Amino acid sequence: MRWHWMLGLSLCVGGCASLTRDLHADDMEQGALPTEETVYLVPLDEALLTMRHVFEEQRYDVFEREGHHELYTSAHEPGVNRPGNRTFERYFVKGAEVGPRQSIIRVFRLRYREQDTNIEQKPKWLNERVEEEEKYLARKTFERFSFDGVPTMEGFTMVRGIRDLNLEQKLLSKLEMVPALELVGGKTSAPVRSVTVEGWDEDAAQPAPRCGEPLEGVEPLLVAGQSVLVADPLGTRELPEIATRMLCDAVEKKLPVALALSLPSEDQPVLDEYLASAGANPDLERLLVVSSFWRRVYQDGRSSGALLRLIEQARRLRAQGNVVTVLAFDSNAASGNAREEEMAKNLIAWRQEHPDAWLLALAGDVHVRTKPVSWNKNFEPLGSRLTKAVPSSPVKALEVGFTRGSQYSCRFNVYEQVECNVYALSPSVEVRQEPGTPRKVALFRSPSDKGFHGRLYVGALTASPPVIQRAPHRPVAHQGEAAPASNP
Repeated sequence: MRWHWMLGLSLCVGGCASLTRDLHADDMEQGALPTEETVYLVPLDEALLTMRHVFEEQRYDVFEREGHHELYTSAHEPGVNRPGNRTFERYFVKGAEVGPRQSIIRVFRLRYREQDTNIEQKPKWLNERVEEEEKYLARKTFERFSFDGVPTMEGFTMVRGIRDLNLEQKLLSKLEMVPALELVGGKTSAPVRSVTVEGWDEDAAQPAPRCGEPLEGVEPLLVAGQSVLVADPLGTRELPEIATRMLCDAVEKKLPVALALSLPSEDQPVLDEYLASAGANPDLERLLVVSSFWRRVYQDGRSSGALLRLIEQARRLRAQGNVVTVLAFDSNAASGNAREEEMAKNLIAWRQEHPDAWLLALAGDVHVRTKPVSWNKNFEPLGSRLTKAVPSSPVKALEVGFTRGSQYSCRFNVYEQVECNVYALSPSVEVRQEPGTPRKVALFRSPSDKGFHGRLYVGALTASPPVIQRAPHRPVAHQGEAAPASNP
């Protein structure tokens, strides 16, 4: 079995346009021409159906021009208009297929003006208003796009088509600002007799850990007894790379180090065995064969190739004589609040036995928050539980700042089915990192309302698929957190 990078990833890395400046700008100007088109990593039919849902949420009737990948809505009259000079608007959508899982969606706001031939002498205010509007619209016209497929309106003339970036931003949020699902439990594949990970032999020829570039701003966190919780978006190369750097920085200060990962706690014995091994192919094979977690039929970003390499870097640091532990603290079956309780119980027990160790834990955004969530008064995140249970051990939770990129994750698609694949991931305005800025830790003056003490900026994200991949199949999941994947 080999570790194969998925086609969708190579397409995105090589040809996926970055998010346009206009869609991300805080001072986004309605109708402005994007400097680059956004390529969504979803099939065109799913992107169009999602756009339809956006319109329907705003109570528009939506129609499709069959065979042309185009949608148009019912018309509405904005504001109060004077008889004889009324205007109507409707939305028009043009979709384009770039690849099997790559699509472009352009949304236009079309304006129609009523024929004014019945007005023999226009008042001065009307002339000035029309002239001013025409000047504005002339700057925003998309001459290269054809609106021939949109039905005409009797008695009205279409004036201009204006790119509506606000609606495109709503589409972006539905397609790319989606939390990853974690598939808890589920069936495993048949036993594997031989496992080969691509590139592993070449990498093993360099036994020293690959620490990467220095991380700005991490110094205040490198304190004995400190617990650092990082909101891992899952399924990327960047978070494991930066975690390796942080481990290297901690061992350079002669701190005993623990790396806590969202792996089932029952995998702790085989993890310990691998850490004590030489990291040769038979050792790797045993880890992947004995642990059913890596062989699940339905896999999310927690079993990515980058995460496996992070474990290997921890093993190399340990082989150099450093005190390094890898902790598997997740549940294999529980969900919701019961899962948070079990995760916290595992970490708390270890922390109480090792009060002076430096702990780095990677888990999903909600898990690592140190304050209760607003949407469920009975749900208490792992981070909040750890903070309360071990007050003598300081806890710092970091959210992740990044620029648009890709991740391997499991999500609900537009048909409300779970699908695991490479997806584009866009940040919210709050955590967006400006292009070209370095990776760094930026601590806040006080905790945020979500319980984060700072932000870890990681740059553009790159997807890291599972080590062992299976033919795609859709498991059953529940909203908010995926249920056991054993019921496809």
